[in-house]
Amino acid sequence: MKYTDTGSSFTNLLLEVFRFNGELLTEGDRITADIGITSARWQVMGTIDDRSLPVPHIAREMGLTRQGVQRTVNILEKEGLIELQVNPHHKTAKLVCLSPEGRRRLDLAKEAQINWANTISKNYSVDDLETAFHVIQ
Repeated sequence: MKYTDTGSSFTNLLLEVFRFNGELLTEGDRITADIGITSARWQVMGTIDDRSLPVPHIAREMGLTRQGVQRTVNILEKEGLIELQVNPHHKTAKLVCLSPEGRRRLDLAKEAQINWANTISKNYSVDDLETAFHVIQ
């Protein structure tokens, strides 16, 4: 079987997204190194930035396994960066929310990410970035 032109272009895009994801994780670890969190922990913390969610919802939103997110949540709880609260909609699925220290560190990470994003994006137009976003979405 042979790729169509669009199938080949899509495969090239897919491989570039995989490579880009690796670079983003590496950069995320660099950005958060002085803050004391990893990019994986930052991703979970960012998902609950403005709302509390149970682990399965965090996993679904992030496109990760529930087990992987649960491991990260366990670490974050042990480090005092998140708190688990009673979920009025489910007896066993606790709500994950940021602790005050988690909020402080997430805010530091967000500030560093904003500086990085503003620097890295200055050579691109908003239209190009929006088009890339819509294609990937």
